[in-house]
Amino acid sequence: MSEENNLGQKFFIDAELYADLHPAGESDDVEQAVNYAEVYEVIKEICENKEFDLIEALAENIAQTILEQFALVEEVTIKVKKPEAPVAGVFDYVGVEIKRTRGN
Repeated sequence: MSEENNLGQKFFIDAELYADLHPAGESDDVEQAVNYAEVYEVIKEICENKEFDLIEALAENIAQTILEQFALVEEVTIKVKKPEAPVAGVFDYVGVEIKRTRGN
């Protein structure tokens, strides 16, 4: 684990956001939609500036931050995949998937 901390790690992160986008779809108004560029920046900031021992903790932090910062998002699913995990064996990646809902 200390080698991972010193060298850094590679992750693949998928974020699925659930929101009522009906108003944005009808109005074609970007202000009524989720700004995906801002979501990306939030995820990037967490990955680059916080340290976690577990990919579960990384996923949880991303999910909670998105729910806190984006009022339109009612539910979020975060998948974190780690292709270079220190696990003996042949695999594409190890990973976790969590789903969080506003208010839970």
